[in-house]
Amino acid sequence: MKTITGFFSSQGQAERAISELRRIGFDKEISMVAKGEEKGQEGPMTTNFTGGDGVADGAVSGATIGGLAGLALGAGALAIPGFGPLIAAGPIAAMLSGAATGGVAGGLADYGIPAAKGEEFENRIREGKMLVTVKSADDKAERAAQALKESGGDHVEIH
Repeated sequence: MKTITGFFSSQGQAERAISELRRIGFDKEISMVAKGEEKGQEGPMTTNFTGGDGVADGAVSGATIGGLAGLALGAGALAIPGFGPLIAAGPIAAMLSGAATGGVAGGLADYGIPAAKGEEFENRIREGKMLVTVKSADDKAERAAQALKESGGDHVEIH
């Protein structure tokens, strides 16, 4: 299995990428990670997935992750020490929720992203980029990477 990653500057681009991945046969293999924003210093955080359930009483996404309802399974608002609020959906959410001590980079390493890349990816997310990932059989990895690139993805990589 390969892990394909791509970063997106806008929610619209990320939604297009996810739609394209679904069109070519991926579904439960797709994940998304985005920086969250705290509402007030102590205020509650909430995340809304258009067409899906609200996720946890707790975090506001930097960009409300609308249109990604299919990823709501396993979605959540996480507070990662040293990082702050993070929104994760899809299979990667479980890895990141267990990453309290290893931070975002540690959770990404558990998901198949090389440790050397973890800090780089964490910095991009911190800067406001949205990470879309997909797990793929080796023979479909190039097609998944192409879908991310065609949807406006930057730094598209196969791991």
